[in-house]
Amino acid sequence: MTACAIEPSAGHEDDEAAPAGCTLTADGAYAARLASAGDSWFPERWTLDGPEPYAVPLPRNQPEEPGTEVQPMGDGRVLIHRLVAGRHAFSLLYPTGPGTGELPLGVVECPRGTARLRLLPPAPGGERAYALSVGPRSTTVWLVAGGAFGPERLAELPGRCSGGVWLDRTGRLLALDRETGGRTKAVVVDLERGGEVSPLLQIAADSDDRLLLADHDSGLLLIRSDAPSPGQDRLGWGVLGSTLPVRFPECLRLPDCMVTPFAIQPGQMLTPESCAVALRVDGPRGSWVGVWRPAERRVHHLPAPEGWLAGAGLWTPDGVLRLPYATEAVPCGVAQVSPPAAVASPEPGATPPRPHPHPQSHPHPHSEPYPEPHPEPGPEQRPDGRAAYASAATGHPPEPAPLTPGDAPEPAQPPHSPHSPHPPHSPHPPQSAPSADPAPPPTPSTPIPVPLQQAPLGRLVTN
Repeated sequence: MTACAIEPSAGHEDDEAAPAGCTLTADGAYAARLASAGDSWFPERWTLDGPEPYAVPLPRNQPEEPGTEVQPMGDGRVLIHRLVAGRHAFSLLYPTGPGTGELPLGVVECPRGTARLRLLPPAPGGERAYALSVGPRSTTVWLVAGGAFGPERLAELPGRCSGGVWLDRTGRLLALDRETGGRTKAVVVDLERGGEVSPLLQIAADSDDRLLLADHDSGLLLIRSDAPSPGQDRLGWGVLGSTLPVRFPECLRLPDCMVTPFAIQPGQMLTPESCAVALRVDGPRGSWVGVWRPAERRVHHLPAPEGWLAGAGLWTPDGVLRLPYATEAVPCGVAQVSPPAAVASPEPGATPPRPHPHPQSHPHPHSEPYPEPHPEPGPEQRPDGRAAYASAATGHPPEPAPLTPGDAPEPAQPPHSPHSPHPPHSPHPPQSAPSADPAPPPTPSTPIPVPLQQAPLGRLVTN
């Protein structure tokens, strides 16, 4: 039994985002979720790397609590995190013929009401699993699976941490959003150096800067910050190791919607601006999928498959988005979505291409393309200068109106300069190449990028 001496914690504002419907391993081979059968809940493992996806239920002698966490491991077993009388118990589940085997890993004991503990996103390699215990003044990183002697305390950090993004392929560098002094900044924790902390992102002294996603191949980072609009969070992007400004595209601001990136296209080694980013969009009409690329100045809105496990999905290197879904007719399915091809600088006023999702095996009723948009008055008639949205059929998200001259594309990020005041220390720092056709300069209506000031992206310590 391992003691957890953490003090009471309050909720984080960034923890309010809806959780994903299931969790995928870093390589996308397996997924795990808590499925329901009537009023009872049980773990379920999905195998996704074969010719057809299939699910294996892993029920135990009694149903699980609705808030139980499950996470797939790289060998096909499923890690389960249960809260029992103030103790956090961890076990590995696996199929054994008609039943389910369970290997207890140990517990982290926290007196009732003294700390929150949650699993971190699956680590690269799939051999280890980590958890974060958050108190009001300190945060502990735990190794809960893959160690030699049960749960192991790896690092204790001052401040309250949230988030969790892996920055390398070895599971050594973990980015967390740490709150200290009333401000939240993304930092890097080196798990092989006793939890040594380095600054990762500081846009302005009085801004809250969080890291949402990172791609190992291109170095593309997705950021949420209130630097460009104090008091209001916005989505931005940068490149690991670059000292150029973080950009906050206007097209990522969707009225009355919560936009959460959940997957970045891999394999774009030197062109982060060409990576496709999958967005979960939650609005008054439900949840749907958005696709955006830094080189473009628009978001492609795609209908989600019926029964989409919202917020879950991954890209193939060739640009196909795979979205897991479950319906009564198809209890385990993966929709293959091919978004429109990238267009670096579309002509102003041109009609945007329409999406054509292609489920892997079973078409869903919402796969038809959206109707042609009908432009509303241009940005010059709007007080906030944003392009209008056309109306769409009931139950579907709106498709953006035609582009206007005031919507300037986001420029490509050049490679990191070796003369940067804070060069990256990542074991394999990704670099990017400048675009062959530089983007036109922004017009006065385009928001000015917020410069990095104290610590550029990529100040990582690994040696």
